[in-house]
Amino acid sequence: MGKEINLTKKKILLTGGSGFLGKFVYQELLKKGCLSKNIFIPQHEQYDLTKINICQKVVKNKNVVIHLAAKVGGIGFNQAKPGELFYDNLIMGTQLMEEARKAKVEKFVAIGTVCAYPKYTPVPFKEDNIWDGYPEETNAPYGLAKKMLLVQSQAYRNQYGFNSIFLIPTNLYGPGDNFDPKVSHVIPALIRKAFEAKINKAKEIVVWGTGKATREFLYVEDAARAIILATQKYNKSNPVNIGSGREISIKELAETIKKLVGFEGKITWDKTKPDGQPRRKVDTSRAYEEFGFKAKTNFKEGLKKTIQWYEEKYLPKSKKC
Repeated sequence: MGKEINLTKKKILLTGGSGFLGKFVYQELLKKGCLSKNIFIPQHEQYDLTKINICQKVVKNKNVVIHLAAKVGGIGFNQAKPGELFYDNLIMGTQLMEEARKAKVEKFVAIGTVCAYPKYTPVPFKEDNIWDGYPEETNAPYGLAKKMLLVQSQAYRNQYGFNSIFLIPTNLYGPGDNFDPKVSHVIPALIRKAFEAKINKAKEIVVWGTGKATREFLYVEDAARAIILATQKYNKSNPVNIGSGREISIKELAETIKKLVGFEGKITWDKTKPDGQPRRKVDTSRAYEEFGFKAKTNFKEGLKKTIQWYEEKYLPKSKKC
């Protein structure tokens, strides 16, 4: 496990700290006793991390970098913007790690993606299988751009002794997720569709694909806890899965959300649209062995909290359920 880092004494750069996951990671740092004045969260409007001079600026005098910033979206966004997804994610991560190394940052925490795994990976996905094939096509530009951080992390440890780690979170969900239909992932997209159909008294909702694909979902607070545990305790460049170890089909997910929202119409599957990766469930044993992480949140309870947050944030009081 190596020497545990006392984060309370460190100056921390938290990229993407204003985002969905980042807000929970920030709260987790505060729970650990870090002072807010020692945590720097660069805002994209002022600090564009695709520019190398900005990367140089933000790592200066920092002890720890937690790199969460990413350009992300669901299948539709992945299909529409593959070039941007590849370039922006690759250039941000590569430049930031290089500048962190040059600035003698003590530890760099790189956040990868489950999209980096091959399209057909034996289930549950083990970290050692990550190079056994090409990712699912709609995810590949994003997944490969993120996977280059793993190559860089291992290369920098070998050549420079640079302490960087690479974590692979599975699909996240929870309060504060992005519900914009142009870029949202499957859980917020389904919650929004179900509420809109219920409010408008629609007879059906249309969902992409066949419903046969499976996914694993991790509650965002659990993910934040895992990232901080790894930041404190894990000091190797072998990749580590961060997940719940629970697999659910998109069909079952859609039916569960429909019931929790109270939509009584039917679900129609648009089979002309892609399913994405056929199955997705990760082996979580390495995270437990290396830094004691195990997901705590019951999936249905997590969904209820997410739905409640959406109702409070987006629905007029007269239309709340």
